Amino acid sequence: MMSQQLIVLLIFLAAVGYLGRRAWVSLRRPAQAGCGKGCGCGETDKLVSAKQPVSENNQA
Repeated sequence: MMSQQLIVLLIFLAAVGYLGRRAWVSLRRPAQAGCGKGCGCGETDKLVSAKQPVSENNQA
């Protein structure tokens, strides 16, 4: 019976540690625009260039 309680306690402590680490990382990270996947969809230089009209000479 004691070994079962020890296993449950270890699983519980691992879960608390995992959630605590995720909370710590999310609080330390500065707020950024975009989806958070690292694709760069929230970068301001891309937003500015996307709003500029494409001329016939500078087609992408």
